[in-house]
Amino acid sequence: MDKQIQPKNKKTKKMLLWSIPIVLLTSLVLMNMTRKKQVNISKDSISIREVTEGDFEDVLLFNSTVEPKTSVFVNVIQGGSVSEIFVESGQKVTKGTPLLKVYNPNAELNYLTQETAIVEQINNLRNIRVNIKNQQLTLDQQLLSIDNDYRNAKRQYDLDKKLFGKGVVAKNDYEKTTQQFQFQKERSGVIKKSVAEEKKSRDVQLARINTSITNMQKSLELLRKNKENFTVKAPVDGLLSSFNPTLGENYNQGQNIGKIDVLDGYKLVALVDEYYIAKLKENINGKVAINTNDYKIRLSKIHPEVVNGQFRIEFQFDKDSLPKDIKRGMSLKSKVFLSNNSKALLISKGQFYHDTNGKWVFVLDANNKAVKRNIRIGRENPFYYEVLDGLKVGDKVITSSYADFKDVEQVNVD
Repeated sequence: MDKQIQPKNKKTKKMLLWSIPIVLLTSLVLMNMTRKKQVNISKDSISIREVTEGDFEDVLLFNSTVEPKTSVFVNVIQGGSVSEIFVESGQKVTKGTPLLKVYNPNAELNYLTQETAIVEQINNLRNIRVNIKNQQLTLDQQLLSIDNDYRNAKRQYDLDKKLFGKGVVAKNDYEKTTQQFQFQKERSGVIKKSVAEEKKSRDVQLARINTSITNMQKSLELLRKNKENFTVKAPVDGLLSSFNPTLGENYNQGQNIGKIDVLDGYKLVALVDEYYIAKLKENINGKVAINTNDYKIRLSKIHPEVVNGQFRIEFQFDKDSLPKDIKRGMSLKSKVFLSNNSKALLISKGQFYHDTNGKWVFVLDANNKAVKRNIRIGRENPFYYEVLDGLKVGDKVITSSYADFKDVEQVNVD
């Protein structure tokens, strides 16, 4: 007798069918969540450098320009139009050499008017001084006459006094003589006191007049000297440059028309990235290459003003290392030593630093798979970064730009 077979539960079968795709979907999601973001890159499109150990040379390389050690600007003292030109740019000049002459009729008329007024004032003061001296002379003459009257009265009094004592002169005549003597004595005293006070006053007045005349004469000399400013002269000895005036060209007072390079040596001038403004200090040493020869230089001046991300520095040549074959305007390769050489882990400079700020890099393993690794970078020079932490000798690092794959976690290098 056949056994009756019972049919399977349709509900259970349905659940099994639905569970299979759910499990597959969940597996795919988990795989995507756990799998690293990757990108495939051709080896030819990136730069790979190996971490090495060596001497880190803490230097700064830059292009410097040769300039005269001392330059003096030439300015127009008195404005006007150019009427004469005496020299040309590039000539050697000595102090006081006429360079050009300007013409300014209004200024010349003004100088003439001022000169006339000063001369007139000087003449007036001199006339006043002569009158004061004449008055003093008249007083002195009067004082002599008064003193003479007093002496005569005293002599007569002394004589009459003796004669009166002997009874030769009458009492009335003696009293008249005595009265006249007392009058001349008092008169002489009063007038001498008055004359003395008046003389002091006149001495003060004469001193002030003399001072005024002296000051006016100085003003007159200065005015006449200023008239010479229509001719612009070289302020120092040296080589005239940037001097390109044209006949008839108008210059304002104080306007620059050129400069004179004093032939007392040269200096080097360079523009350096603001990154180094805290690292550089005066008197640090360096070298400059001129025709395959190295010459010692010293940082002499730092200009703190930063313009367009750069600041200006100046160097002087060492006294024992003065080049002879340099000229103004030459561009030279220069080097400055920021610190002494020291052993360090080194990684070649590259664009990766700008993408990561030096905080991490992609490091390759034996299977040419590069993953992110945090690092710490110290000093830098034109060729290398100093690695303080995160890398070891022999590590291979992608040093080119990470702009196209900095958001991924693994780079597969083909």
